[in-house]
Amino acid sequence: MAGGPYPAINPHLLGDVVISVETALRQARERDCSLHTEIAGLLIHGILHLTGYDHERSAAQRMKMRRLEKKLLQRLDDEGIFRGL
Repeated sequence: MAGGPYPAINPHLLGDVVISVETALRQARERDCSLHTEIAGLLIHGILHLTGYDHERSAAQRMKMRRLEKKLLQRLDDEGIFRGL
């Protein structure tokens, strides 16, 4: 194999975000929100983890991450991402 047994590393690839639709549906029901909103929130949460945020580090980090999640989710809503869903 050229280049060894491992695929080339893409410096622009941070990782994967995997969302269980079944879990998202259950959580959406518990939070009384739409499945689309719950999945968007989970995606934002996962992306923040990939970019270095960690709510388990401290209460301050948890609050910072939660504020950013809310801000980004609101931005999606303001941009009309959820209209018609």
